[in-house]
Amino acid sequence: MRVKRLTAYKNPKQPGVSKIIFMNVNPSTHSDKKGFFSRLKQGLSKTREILTTDIDELFTGNRKIDDELLEELEEMLITSDIGVSTAMDIMDTISKDASEIKNAHDLKQVLKDIIGGIIGQSTPIQETAPAKPHVVMVVGVNGVGKTTTIGKLAARQTAQGKKVLIAAADTFRAAAIEQLTIWAERAHADIVKHKDNADPSAVVFDSIEAALSRNMDIVYIDTAGRLHTKINLMEEIKKIKRTIAKKLPQAPHEILLVLDATTGQNAISQTTLFNEALDITGLALTKLDGTAKGGIAVSICSTLNIPLKYIGVGEQIDDLQDFDPEAFVEALF
Repeated sequence: MRVKRLTAYKNPKQPGVSKIIFMNVNPSTHSDKKGFFSRLKQGLSKTREILTTDIDELFTGNRKIDDELLEELEEMLITSDIGVSTAMDIMDTISKDASEIKNAHDLKQVLKDIIGGIIGQSTPIQETAPAKPHVVMVVGVNGVGKTTTIGKLAARQTAQGKKVLIAAADTFRAAAIEQLTIWAERAHADIVKHKDNADPSAVVFDSIEAALSRNMDIVYIDTAGRLHTKINLMEEIKKIKRTIAKKLPQAPHEILLVLDATTGQNAISQTTLFNEALDITGLALTKLDGTAKGGIAVSICSTLNIPLKYIGVGEQIDDLQDFDPEAFVEALF
């Protein structure tokens, strides 16, 4: 088995850090967190089955840790979409401590510690900036849930007393503006919109102008879904970014890339190309409910130097929450 070298129980991206510190910045109440954790655990059930039930089966018949068992474990990790490189890193750490692992319980605890070290580095950045309005540009490929994510984020902020404006700059997708208008109403947020097929940059320009005149706290900018491999579409979204900066220097303050967990490792390539074009500041991982590819969150934290800010486990307005590394690891096991 070909493996990389890691320091046991240490964050592979921060080899000098052996103590895992979890930061919880979720403003929700305790009952809200408990309810979301329950939904998160349910959403990760298929991934958890791979990491728990299948590990139990590895030790059927009092098997001992050997090369064959480790190969099977590596395949399990890859199946959960943790990714080949990350799986190899994990296996290297486990291999060095194989003599200390006597049963499935020991192995799951070691995995829990290692994965906790990997994702503990993903610390959400602040949602507000000293200057108003705080502009968040939301991007991603078609069908990942950008519009829904914006609606849920807007609802969170208005519930905290913030004045929110949404820019309907996805002028190409059928019913996109109508869908966003419904979300704006639900979130009690303002919305700036033009007619279908209007110039997205014009929508953005008018939105920033409106936000300044109305003294808004936060602006969320919806953008049309685009394939990260289409150069002309990526150039168009760069133009939107330039329009924002022209009207409001230092903006956008955040560029949030929305990813669909069910796409697995394709999310990594999407992030790489979007980041090259736009300098992504944070990630939102949606549709974790019901997928066996929940390990993609671990892969994202291991391979990308971009904070995973939000995870979504359903369609309800409170089904999008801050990414809490500690809660995520608990839900996995």
